[in-house]
Amino acid sequence: MYTMSFYEKASTFFEGDLQMPFIVLLGRIFFSAIFIINGFDHFTKDAVQRATQAGVPMPDVLVPIAGVIAILGGLSILLGFKARLGAALLIVFLVPTTLYMHPFWNAHSTFAQMMHNYCFFKNLSMIGTCLLIINYGAGPLSFDMNRPTAE
Repeated sequence: MYTMSFYEKASTFFEGDLQMPFIVLLGRIFFSAIFIINGFDHFTKDAVQRATQAGVPMPDVLVPIAGVIAILGGLSILLGFKARLGAALLIVFLVPTTLYMHPFWNAHSTFAQMMHNYCFFKNLSMIGTCLLIINYGAGPLSFDMNRPTAE
């Protein structure tokens, strides 16, 4: 009697009808949560103060704008509505945020360098995820999948 190996069972789980569209939705929920939830932090005095200390120009203006961009981009990806545009917005948010707020190369202590290094590469991975969304779209269970395409 033949029994499938663990690898064979695992590989068939993601084939054909067993592909669960809910996995993509769950990925969009998890990915967008940080932008939606933390985007609201950009409207606080503490966020402006941290940006001022990091050398961000015009922090009173740019930090709230960054919050709006993060929230809109996150909602766009969460709902799968114009998700490619939302991912592009998040890249616009992430690149300057990463460079200004997480310069691990300028850290004055080992702990600060470690934390900035971690945050820098976390943001870099999120930029990579945005690039994947720009290329592949929102996937199933999204408004983008239900919109008619122009032919």
